[in-house]
Order: sequence, then C-alpha cells, then structure tokens
Amino acid sequence: MTQREGSPIRASSNDRTVVASNRRARRNYEVLDTFECGMVLRGTEVKSLRAGGAQMGDAYARVRNDEMWLMGLHIAPWTHASPTMGHDVERPRKLLMHRAEINRLRARTEQDRLQLIPLEIYFRDGHAKLELALARGRRMYDKRQAIRKRETDREAQRALRHRPD
Repeated sequence: MTQREGSPIRASSNDRTVVASNRRARRNYEVLDTFECGMVLRGTEVKSLRAGGAQMGDAYARVRNDEMWLMGLHIAPWTHASPTMGHDVERPRKLLMHRAEINRLRARTEQDRLQLIPLEIYFRDGHAKLELALARGRRMYDKRQAIRKRETDREAQRALRHRPD
C-alpha cells in the first residue's frame, strides 16, 4: 500500500492526527469525563479540517431532540471550493454517539449544571472524531488555585532535578 504525499504516516490503527484543540477549555473548565464521538460532515468540511482550518474557541455541544449537536465550531471554507459548492462555516453539526451515552449526558447536564465542551478534533483511521468533555465551569479563584498548584509542582520538580546526589 502506498502512502499519499502530505498524509501522515501512522504506526498503528490507534494513532490519531490532531487537527484542532481547544486549549482554553482545560483552563476555564474542570474536566470531569471525556467521550469520543463521530461527526457528520460535508466533503468540503473534511478537506478544510485536513488543512487545519478549524477554530473551536466558542464551541459547545447540546442535546436536542434526542440527538447530540455541536454548535459554534468554525470550519473555514475550503480554499479550492467554489462559493456555491462550499459549506456554511458555523452550521450546527450532528455528533454520533450511542443513545445511552446521550441520555446519560442529558441527565448530567440538566441535574448537575454541567457543560459539554469539545476538547480536540482529530482523525482516526480516516474518520473525523471529536473528544467531548463533560465539564464544570471554573470561577476566578479556582483558576488562580490551579495555577498556584501547577507552579508549586514545577518548583518541586526543579528542586528534585537540581538536587545534589
């Protein structure tokens, strides 16, 4: 089997090629659980994702009519597509999950006031996947506390590294 030019070389079938990540999510939210789900995309959206044209800063997921939907994900228009053949850049995109997972997530978000935040978009075995997090929003003092803990951990690691034997 030949490798196409420009496509990533994979060592095993579990490798994933990350296309976009939501770096602010781990800072602004406390991640409680993560889920992997598929995405229903159009052809130009897939090509644009492979080119790295996604921004997920304001994206979130919702359960609507017993289906999971991703809102606010911006996938840039593919550069080689004509304007009439392209896609709407911020349309709601359906997420593919098992019915039991959707029901469980709906219950947790309604009862515990949690949010569904996308963490990463990646390709696994040629299929676009989304890592979705069940998360609780952090307040300002929580963010400061997390930064303080991270800094003290770094200082402790440095002290152990530079310790004379």
